Amino acid sequence: MAALGALGLAATAMAALALQQAGMHLGGFYALKAALVCGAVALAAVRYVSGGHPFARVGPANGVTMLRAMLVALVAALIGEPRIPAIAGLAAAAGIAVALLDGVDGWLARRTRMASEFGARFDMEVDTLLMLALAVLAWQQGKAGAWILLSGLLRYAFVAAGWLAPWLGRPLPPSFRRKAACVVQIAGLSIVLAPAVDRPASDVVAAAALLLLSGSFLIDVVWLRRRTRSTSEAGATPAAATTGRAPAVPFSL
Repeated sequence: MAALGALGLAATAMAALALQQAGMHLGGFYALKAALVCGAVALAAVRYVSGGHPFARVGPANGVTMLRAMLVALVAALIGEPRIPAIAGLAAAAGIAVALLDGVDGWLARRTRMASEFGARFDMEVDTLLMLALAVLAWQQGKAGAWILLSGLLRYAFVAAGWLAPWLGRPLPPSFRRKAACVVQIAGLSIVLAPAVDRPASDVVAAAALLLLSGSFLIDVVWLRRRTRSTSEAGATPAAATTGRAPAVPFSL
């Protein structure tokens, strides 16, 4: 994984430098920003891979996810760049490309029989970072109000809530609905950033995508709450039968 990360870092830096030379009106630190983002993603992947990837090689699926991470780094580095249609169009095009590749890595993992916890987590974190970057850019480009940042912050808020309420941090079953909501959110934010889409149309698209994503999170919260309650009641039943008293119902949100 370290070699793949180093290759991705080098390719990202070269691509960013090429964009700087292509008359995109990018600042002098754009390539450095892109390299730092890609390097941070690669470093996190290298640290996590040993515990969740039980195969001797990285595999083609993680190679595709690394390619997606490179594109996300190029998008994230656009934050702070000039507020012009060319920048918004570049972010929109890269976002659509990442969305189109989203199903390829999973298909390759199943095809090569190299699906792993690491691969699923790597894919999810790349998607989450992209949503945050696109949301910030949409706000920066004046496509929607500050509320659009919720599109990129929801998952991070969900994870933080799991630290405060452990029942929210329990594993969730695989869900096509969850994946579809993520892809729709990425596609929606990319459409919002398209130079041809202006307000109020961009507000409508962003709000619709955010509503769908919020609904998906709400479904997961409800499922976790019910799962926690049923597990607690099942574990408390024997004690209630022994003492003759009803089990205490644990506090939950």
